[in-house]
Amino acid sequence: MIRQRLGKDLLFFDGGMGTLLQEKGLAPGELPETWNLTHSEEIYKIHRQYIEAGSDIILTNTFGANALKFHDDSCSLEEIIKAAVSHVKKAEREALLQTGDERKIYTALDVGPTGKLLKPMGDLEFETAYEAFKEVVILGEQAGADLIHIETMSDTYELKAAVLAAKENTSLPVFATVIFDERKKLLTGADVSSVVALLEGLGVDALGINCAMGPKEMLPVLEELIKYSSVPIIVKPNAGLPVITETGAAVYSMGEEEFARNVQHLKECGASVIGGCCGTSPDYIRRVRESFAE
Repeated sequence: MIRQRLGKDLLFFDGGMGTLLQEKGLAPGELPETWNLTHSEEIYKIHRQYIEAGSDIILTNTFGANALKFHDDSCSLEEIIKAAVSHVKKAEREALLQTGDERKIYTALDVGPTGKLLKPMGDLEFETAYEAFKEVVILGEQAGADLIHIETMSDTYELKAAVLAAKENTSLPVFATVIFDERKKLLTGADVSSVVALLEGLGVDALGINCAMGPKEMLPVLEELIKYSSVPIIVKPNAGLPVITETGAAVYSMGEEEFARNVQHLKECGASVIGGCCGTSPDYIRRVRESFAE
C-alpha cells in the first residue's frame, strides 16, 4: 500500500504525456484521452518507457476525462477510463516481467480540472463539478487504479469538489497538486498556507505543486509547502520555463542533466514524491533516478 511508503521512501512519478503525444501526431484540438481507444499501443509504450526509466507511479491518460468534455455517445467515459487503467497495468506487467524487477508500480488515476470556472467567478455549479469528478473516480477505482492524483488545479473551490468526490466515493489514497505562480498564488488568489490548510482538512495523503514552473522556480514554493504541511510533499516541475516559438508552440529548454541537478535541490528541501510535467520525458525521469543513485 502506497500510504505506508509515503514519507519513508523517495517515490518517483512519471513525466509529461501531452507533449509526447503531440510528437506522435496528436492534432490540435484532439482530445488526448481518446488515444486510449484509437492509439492504445502508443499509450502503452509511453507508460512502459516510464516504468523502464524508473517511475514508481504512472498516471493514466485521463487528465481531461470528464463528463463536461465527453458528453456524447462516440466514446464513453467508462470505455476511456477502463482502457487507460489497463494500459498502465499491461505496461507494468510486461516491463517488470522482462527485467525481472520486483518493485511495485502504482497506477494513478489522473484527474485534471474541468476546464470551466466555478461560480461566482465562472458559470459552473459546485454540485455539477462534484458529480463530474465523482463519476470519474468511481470508474477509476472500478477499473483497478491504486490511487487518485488530482493535479494542475488553480481554483480552491474546484479543488475542493474534486477531493471531496474522491474521498467520499472511493477508498483510494488521494494526492493533490496545484499550480502556483511566481507570487506563490493560485489563479484565483489562494496562497500556499490556505491551500495546505484546505487539503489537509480534506484528508489528502500527499499534496504539492506541478506545472507552470521549472525546478528552480519551484524552490521558494516548496519551502513554504514544507513549512505548513504535515503530509508528504509532491513536486512535478516542467523542464524549465517555456519559450514560445513563432508557430505558437511551447519549447522547454532545460535538458535532462540540468533538470536532474535542480531536482536534487527539491529533494534536499524535503520533497517526498518527485516527477516531471510539461516538456519532460522518460529520459528525464531516468536521469533523475540515476542522479539519486550516484
